[in-house]
Amino acid sequence: MATFELYRRSTIGMCLTETLDEMVSNGVLTPELAIQVLVQFDKSMTEALDSQVKSKVTIKGHLHTYRFCDNVWTFIVQDAIFKYDETQENVGQVKIVACDSKLLTQ
Repeated sequence: MATFELYRRSTIGMCLTETLDEMVSNGVLTPELAIQVLVQFDKSMTEALDSQVKSKVTIKGHLHTYRFCDNVWTFIVQDAIFKYDETQENVGQVKIVACDSKLLTQ
């Protein structure tokens, strides 16, 4: 199964990467094992988001920047408002990265 490495730049992905780097530096893990952990993280995040997240969110705001490169959409939205059920959250700026999941099956 192919995966994207997008989630490595998330907060949890960055923490995992920092921890793995520290473990490799201290000789606790080999670099090869650390890479295998990151590959498994990519697979697990993709599977979890596909199978466990059923929520829908509406986003409104001012589209500041957008681009489409290598089948990846990137949007930067300013003064964004996220709406979920009866909940609303205002965010100053948000970056949204979207990839075509059909590319994972190729």
